[in-house]
Amino acid sequence: MSSTDEKLPVSDFYKVVDYVTIFKSEKWWEAIVLFESFGRRSIGLYLWQKRGEAWKRKHKFNIRNMDEWN
Repeated sequence: MSSTDEKLPVSDFYKVVDYVTIFKSEKWWEAIVLFESFGRRSIGLYLWQKRGEAWKRKHKFNIRNMDEWN
């Protein structure tokens, strides 16, 4: 996992398996996340923006399988 132990601001619907923080500042947080939903694993690139005291998702890009990658 990332060097911080802060919980990712991802919906509880997803089970986060692992993640790597790419960039984090006081206002922005970008990470690659390996998550599981409906028994299937996916990789997601997330970008969150801090608004007030909460992190809000700004962008999300998912790769569900190799066919989507090619």
